[in-house]
Amino acid sequence: MLSMAVMVVSCLASGLSTQAAGRAECRSMRSKILARAVSYCVLLPPSFDAEKLRRYPVLYFLHGLGENEQVLLNFGGWNLIEDLRERKQLGEFLIVAPDGGRSFYINSRDERVRYEDFFIRELVPFIEPRYRARRERRYRGISGVSMGGYGALRLAFRFPELFGTVSAHSAVLVEKLPSGRFSDAQRTDLSRILGGAFGTPIDAVFWNRTSPFTLVRNRARPTGLGIYFDCGTEDTFGFDAGARTFHDLLVSRGVLHEFHLYPGGHDWSYVAQHFGASLQFHSRAFGFGPANR
Repeated sequence: MLSMAVMVVSCLASGLSTQAAGRAECRSMRSKILARAVSYCVLLPPSFDAEKLRRYPVLYFLHGLGENEQVLLNFGGWNLIEDLRERKQLGEFLIVAPDGGRSFYINSRDERVRYEDFFIRELVPFIEPRYRARRERRYRGISGVSMGGYGALRLAFRFPELFGTVSAHSAVLVEKLPSGRFSDAQRTDLSRILGGAFGTPIDAVFWNRTSPFTLVRNRARPTGLGIYFDCGTEDTFGFDAGARTFHDLLVSRGVLHEFHLYPGGHDWSYVAQHFGASLQFHSRAFGFGPANR
């Protein structure tokens, strides 16, 4: 956990000029809902410090299980972002990465970790005025990897009035938990993957109630929500099957989206190959084209 002191990271990608580089600012904020400090990093675009009156689109990035708010700094995501900007393939927008712990970005089954409430009621209202984010829906996106992909899809479909775009890589998409009694090994694997947010033992009814599949089936078709997701065909946990099923569900509901299956497993090597595509997806939706990057 970061202290309340600021940790500012100068992130100059290799070979980039100082003028072209942005910076990352990592801090923590106090949450009344979670009753603790929550760490976050904001990746600031190159013009942020010089153009004091400029307001920026914002992309919330949700990390996977076992990672934290610094995941983009630790796994090369920042260098990719700066490289795309240097090559004029990405517009200038904020990227906000909060620490999600093992929460799956939901209010937990036992209500002890109300992460969804924190995210919507505290984090977004805290971040956006502080970092001059544009508050119109079309300029607010959300993205994530694995657990964070689940969280991004779920939050976007649950609060479509807040988000104009959503993307996910290797999202934890499981339409239904295995039926019948779990073996000890299955129970251990599921607990490890799902992180305890859905109950211990896992509550299948709660899992289904909170699922992105259920949100798509039971809610009105979202209007104007841009959707992108992909998954590796050799995903370690079989989430590619869930991704295909989610794609089929969206098609059956007439929900426009972009979906891809690519060779690869469930790791950062896979994500690194396709992270640029989702960044550019959000950048285009924010209105950055060849003439206005």
